[in-house]
Amino acid sequence: MEDLGVLRLRLDELDDRIVGLLGARFEVCREIAAIKRTHGLAMMQPDRVTEVRSRYLRRGSEVGLPPGFANDLFELLIAATCAMEDELMSAAGAQDITSAPGSSAASGPGASGSGAASGCEAQP
Repeated sequence: MEDLGVLRLRLDELDDRIVGLLGARFEVCREIAAIKRTHGLAMMQPDRVTEVRSRYLRRGSEVGLPPGFANDLFELLIAATCAMEDELMSAAGAQDITSAPGSSAASGPGASGSGAASGCEAQP
């Protein structure tokens, strides 16, 4: 039974890392929304969504995720991040949309340049 406890600790550590990476991903999405709002760019970028979906499906297959899981995860992430970007971009006033309650600057894992940007991201 000791092995079960060790494995559960490993899962707890992995879950903590996953949540941290998701937080970093959402922080990058806040920064993207600010840039899009400043430059009058459309929130939805269909070519980028297609690119990110393809990457998720490919990586999911490469690491042995159950069929459909990578797509379901992508759909959940894209829906949540696009909804957040849309809300932030349409917010009234000159509020700083890169800061959310409890968020910090995107300087950790998943920060700008790491490829963790949302599928809503504009192409350069």
